[in-house]
Amino acid sequence: VGSVFGGATLSGIGFTVSLLIIGLAFGTTSDLGRQATVGVLVSMVFATLLGWLIFKVAALKWGEETADLPMVLEPPVDPEVDHIRGPEDAQLTLVEYIDFECAYCAHATGSWDDLRAHFGDDLRYVVRQLPHHPHGPIAARASEAASNQGMFWQWLDFVFTRQHALEREDLIGYAAELGLDIDRFIADLDSPAVIERVERDLVSAVASGAHVTPTFFIQGRRLLGSYDARTLTAVLEASRRGPRTQEVPS
Repeated sequence: VGSVFGGATLSGIGFTVSLLIIGLAFGTTSDLGRQATVGVLVSMVFATLLGWLIFKVAALKWGEETADLPMVLEPPVDPEVDHIRGPEDAQLTLVEYIDFECAYCAHATGSWDDLRAHFGDDLRYVVRQLPHHPHGPIAARASEAASNQGMFWQWLDFVFTRQHALEREDLIGYAAELGLDIDRFIADLDSPAVIERVERDLVSAVASGAHVTPTFFIQGRRLLGSYDARTLTAVLEASRRGPRTQEVPS
């Protein structure tokens, strides 16, 4: 939004100059002057829409951040609801918004082993859903159906290595391979409770400024920039010296 407004401001300058030139060249009351003015107005609208589209595509493709997005995780991590790997009362908290069809998520989530080896029981890892790829929604619901049988993390590790096949039949097949109760899994896949659970995370993502996957939060603050294991380790180490809460510093 901020980038678009900035571009609009620059366009507005050009628009004003164009009208000034028209007035000097043709006069403001001549037919040619009026036609030129209409042409500038139409071009201005087209340029604004094109600029919005370019910024929108860039944000979706490359995950560009904007200054006006929220930076604080909302709501805070709740052990009664959230998927948590590691001790619930760990000193450090890493939250990741994922899409099961997102290749970058599969790669980033693979950093857990390195982080776990480094931090041990000082770190808890939390996953929230942000499905936006074509198979993202049903894959997210499938993970929650697996969670209802205590198999969320096994499901996550398993499915992230099979992102090429996420149709409904594929997911049911994975549930069978993992030894889940298939009848219960299928019933839960489209149940209102599971749908509501995924929607809760989606609402949280919007409130927290997470608009692409993966998006990470460390100690309740959104991480900007790289998210490789080395960067995550460095930021987590630095956060040891800060407060564990996710309050915004005054």
